[in-house]
Amino acid sequence: MQAATTRGRPRTSVPDIDSLPWVPAATPGKWSRPLRFLPGDRGFVELLRMDPGVLMPPHRHTGQVHAWNLSGSRQLDTGEVVGPGGYTYEPPDNVDWWRAVGDQPLVALVVVMGTVEFIGPHQSVTARVDARTQREALHAWCTAQGIAVPELDAGAR
Repeated sequence: MQAATTRGRPRTSVPDIDSLPWVPAATPGKWSRPLRFLPGDRGFVELLRMDPGVLMPPHRHTGQVHAWNLSGSRQLDTGEVVGPGGYTYEPPDNVDWWRAVGDQPLVALVVVMGTVEFIGPHQSVTARVDARTQREALHAWCTAQGIAVPELDAGAR
């Protein structure tokens, strides 16, 4: 798709974030609110929400990840607690796990480049999440709820 333009220049996209759906994950207490799918499915931008106590199991990143906690806290596998306003950078090939902690849900703005590979026994990959799978989950959820699928592909109107 071609980028929306104003006088031949790309136009800034300002979505109504409150109208975008929270898509439940397979893990109870975990949701994603997709904000943008990057060109060529290079990555995606989302709000991630997790109830206190919910575990983000061991996973590996094929690309870099940036996460900024808007509210709530999470405890990294190192023991470090990242609270509201905290920022984490995870480089490519990073393997980690963490848990939402405290008494309020964690909400984080997350930019994921590449794929997140969830790791099971013997370092086997049990699931993969990327721009394509997140887009498919958004489409399936919206269709099941009978609501319009928001256009979140970069370069789309």
